[in-house]
Amino acid sequence: MSTAVSSTPRRLDRLPGGSHVVDVGLLLAMRGGVARGRAARRLGPVLVVVTLAVAVVPALVGPGLGEGRALEVLLLLPSGYAAFAGLALASAVASGGGRELLPRDQATPYPVSAATDHLGALLLAPLNIAWILQAWLLLGGTSYAVGPARLAAAQTVVVLWLLAATAVVQVLAWLIEALRRRPHGVWVLRGLGLALVGAVAALQATGRTEDALDGLPTDVLVRAGILGDTGFGGVWAATVAGLLAATALAVVAGAWAAGVASRRPPREEVRAETGVRTPRRAPRGDLGALLRLDRASVWRAVPMRRGLVVLAVMPGLVAVLGALPWESAIILPGLVASGGALLFGVNAWCLDGRGGLWRESLPVRPGLVFGSRALVLAEALLLASGGTLVMAALRAGAPTPSELAAVLAAWVVVVAQAVAASMTWSARAPYAVDLRSARATPAPPAVMVVYSTKLALTTTLTGLVLAITAHAPDWRLPLLVAALFLAWSAVRLLRARDVWVDPARRAVVVTTVSA
Repeated sequence: MSTAVSSTPRRLDRLPGGSHVVDVGLLLAMRGGVARGRAARRLGPVLVVVTLAVAVVPALVGPGLGEGRALEVLLLLPSGYAAFAGLALASAVASGGGRELLPRDQATPYPVSAATDHLGALLLAPLNIAWILQAWLLLGGTSYAVGPARLAAAQTVVVLWLLAATAVVQVLAWLIEALRRRPHGVWVLRGLGLALVGAVAALQATGRTEDALDGLPTDVLVRAGILGDTGFGGVWAATVAGLLAATALAVVAGAWAAGVASRRPPREEVRAETGVRTPRRAPRGDLGALLRLDRASVWRAVPMRRGLVVLAVMPGLVAVLGALPWESAIILPGLVASGGALLFGVNAWCLDGRGGLWRESLPVRPGLVFGSRALVLAEALLLASGGTLVMAALRAGAPTPSELAAVLAAWVVVVAQAVAASMTWSARAPYAVDLRSARATPAPPAVMVVYSTKLALTTTLTGLVLAITAHAPDWRLPLLVAALFLAWSAVRLLRARDVWVDPARRAVVVTTVSA
């Protein structure tokens, strides 16, 4: 019997109906069918409407090109374009080349080509609240800076830049992942990361940060594509053609780079699954045993370690380069906490995976299991956001008593909010996810956007409220406001605990995540 169709040749697109585009469409339809809830289904139209409003409305209310604050925004656009590429690269590198359309264990019996994987990662890249917020910021800033006369031409350049930067970043991410999978590749990348941090510190210490920002290649993009013509002129057309060509080349090159990475074993993931663990002394009490088990499941997972390090370092570098004052640094813990919760907290019970059935058979109280998982999540978020605050303190100067109280209050409050929301969603909407892969996400992409939007909105508004209290003459006011927020988070956490303790609901969660 012929096995030609069921085999896995190097060129899957030679199989009948096996083109990369068709495969991506089928996989996207499958992933979209997993998402539950009206919010996820309505996500597409809402994003389109909001994006159009962000791209158009600022031009109608702004002063016009080169006038007032519009000129200040225009001068900041090159740095904003470069920051988008840098943050997109950090996100793609941390996730091992991008998000995966098909989980690793499912890809074993149903393999997809590297090109299909690459195209899927490109399409899933915008389904990230950090990508969306940055895109809105650039579209809104450009609209405000150029006014209605050049709006269409300028926004065309911005959209093409978003696409080109995402595609080029994806190529670099695949190449970095291929390097990481070589012998000693992890240490090489760690050395490069330390060198990058050292270069940023050197620029800051020598006062050459502004010169470096002025020399960014994106400055040419702004001058040629946005300011080079009065409208759709020759310089604008050349810029558009260059961005389109760069996007097309990057898409093709990314398929090759993804193939290079896919032919090498994921050393970090394999080491985490096959490493030898030395037995330690038995912990005291049931809670100690549960905490040890939960901490190991988090810190031994590759995506958790990478994600928490990136979340702690990247906002801290922004705070150092921008010399953010304390009243602005208060916002950072909320951003880090909301990002950290998206690594696993929004579907916290998926950490158990197939071991969920075994965990449920242990002779411990369900409330104790819930408390252990919530404590481990809080520890991870406090550690990541605390690292960001330490880096921000290097340039923020000595805080006043009110500023110090507001910062510490915001740090604790936003972590409590993220934990309460995460444990609520984990019990009400569980998903079966294998988080062993560095590219795995704890929920479908559309659901992740909804979760991240809610978390970012809540923590940001909380940070803004506490930032106002930083100017209070009495340092006890931030603590009083924080007590009110903590009380509400405690109520939500107790409600989530009640849901988990219910035997019928807990059975649904356990059977779902262990499927």
